[in-house]
Amino acid sequence: MAFYDLSKKERETLVAEMQGIILAELETQRADKTIAYFGDADTYIRKAAYINVGKIYFAEKALQKAVLKLLDHLFKDAHYHIRQTVVNAAGEIGKKQFEPVQYFLDTGLFDKHHTVRNAVIGSVKKMGEVNPGPVLEWARKYLHHTDKEVRREICHGIELRGRKYPEDILPMLKELEHDKTARVRNTLVHVLGQIAYKKGCLQTVVTHLKTWENKDIVTAALDEIIDVHYRYRNFSYMTQDEAREYIRKEMNLA
Repeated sequence: MAFYDLSKKERETLVAEMQGIILAELETQRADKTIAYFGDADTYIRKAAYINVGKIYFAEKALQKAVLKLLDHLFKDAHYHIRQTVVNAAGEIGKKQFEPVQYFLDTGLFDKHHTVRNAVIGSVKKMGEVNPGPVLEWARKYLHHTDKEVRREICHGIELRGRKYPEDILPMLKELEHDKTARVRNTLVHVLGQIAYKKGCLQTVVTHLKTWENKDIVTAALDEIIDVHYRYRNFSYMTQDEAREYIRKEMNLA
């Protein structure tokens, strides 16, 4: 039975049971059931497992080395779901302590399976939102990597921090304005749209875009920002018309 086929009470019971089992296996240096959770076909079982691992890491300080050892062991598994869950667990830990789990991000970024690489993007997003210092410093070293997919993934990964604090990532995004790969440029435009629709953010983004050299990117970004204000009209601080008029005036457009 799938996780969300259970009642709320049954789900809560299952999650608590999983936490107890994972904790017991960490204490006995076993991983039989933990591996099963990490590789489960149900996304929500895997999510419950990696969230539990993060909670245990901070609640049971004496077991922190055991947690990292377990993740390292599971990260070598051939099943991509297991490696994906390891990266997500690392992301939970990295919200507060990035250095102990940096290895999993460095390695996962080049995993052969896209699911694992996508988990790196997701983990960078959630870590960067609450622990931006070390996470953005780590991301910066990959901005100009020779692999275009790495550049794209890093650009996408820093997005969530920018939704509240666009000023934190705009200088990094600007470094990609002359990227020659369309896939990277498209992601850059997407991210610029995503960080410009909340209160005060449009002004910050537009002011920064005035300093950019690549006018094609700027034009595409402004179009995307206006479009986002319609797509996210129930969440945007400005209406689409207000955003369009603000951009017209600030950018001296006809």
